[in-house]
Amino acid sequence: MDNTYTEKQLRDFAYRIFRKMGCIEPDAQLAADVLLRADLRGVDSHGVARLSGYVRLWEAERINAKPAIKIIHETPSTAVVDGDKGLGLVVAPHAMNIAIEKAHKCGTGWVAVKNSNHFGIAGYHSMMALPHNMIGLSMTNASPLVAPTFSTERLLGTNPICVAIPAGKQPPFVADFATTTAANGKLEILQRKNEEAPLGWVQTKEGKSTTNAHGVKEGGALIPLGSDREHGSHKGYSLGAWVDIFSGVLSGANYGPWVPPFVSFLAPPADPVGEGIGHFVGAMRVDAFRSVEDFKHHMDNWISRFRKAKTVAGQPGVVIPGDPEREQEKIRAKEGIPLNGKVVEDLQEIAKKMQVPF
Repeated sequence: MDNTYTEKQLRDFAYRIFRKMGCIEPDAQLAADVLLRADLRGVDSHGVARLSGYVRLWEAERINAKPAIKIIHETPSTAVVDGDKGLGLVVAPHAMNIAIEKAHKCGTGWVAVKNSNHFGIAGYHSMMALPHNMIGLSMTNASPLVAPTFSTERLLGTNPICVAIPAGKQPPFVADFATTTAANGKLEILQRKNEEAPLGWVQTKEGKSTTNAHGVKEGGALIPLGSDREHGSHKGYSLGAWVDIFSGVLSGANYGPWVPPFVSFLAPPADPVGEGIGHFVGAMRVDAFRSVEDFKHHMDNWISRFRKAKTVAGQPGVVIPGDPEREQEKIRAKEGIPLNGKVVEDLQEIAKKMQVPF
């Protein structure tokens, strides 16, 4: 059974937990904001449900609550940032601000990040570019839970990608998605509800399709976007590999099976090839390509035309990326955020451990 809480209740609680971990006030506020933005947008797998994971990593001394985030290499339009084991919820926005600043000066800005941690929803970081009339891009590698096409080995993460594109009268285009058929957080939601996974999300340790939502914990793997070779899983695998190389190989972070896991059932590799997990973010000034007015006019035209597309009988209509999350944000800001009972139990345990009222 779900329980409903206001945004303020959950935001204040997350903020207090991050402060108890030792985060300075602005970092605690930022980290809480990233989590709550996920909950508001209906991405329940990446909101306060993740809070216990951050506390667990902090207790294991894998998260530095007071990181000295710094640029270790840069050109006028690029940079590499060392996150100093900080919360990815804090490190990634810091990197995105650098990308935006460089884009203001050079037209585009690109930042690779190493020595970071789980950064929440990719959409938060990409959307930071929108108020600046810029296109935002963000991606990250993640816990190695995904088997490449034709493999039984877990070598990649769910490795999400997000692009946020401004429009004029229309809301922005925001495509935020994992490069797997489903993110691991979706499996965790099914596990809490004691429900099966759809066929095509998970494979067993032998590489056979399964609907067991606990299949990954039992030695199986998540499957790349496309589910199997006949339905294009090699394309999802390629997308995940691209994210891993940009986020890890390019930055000096760990990559592939060496990425330190966020999930509790896997231990960090004993032979790291880099530092922490990696992200890659970018910002592109629209007027580096054409006038903002012209671009937004044509983005509105693009979005309007797709909204008018002929639809399959019985279907509601073509969805523009970002629409479902935006609608959910309106509803939840007004009616509250529903939390699964097991998530509430987790938060109550954290509250007791950290001596913070819930």
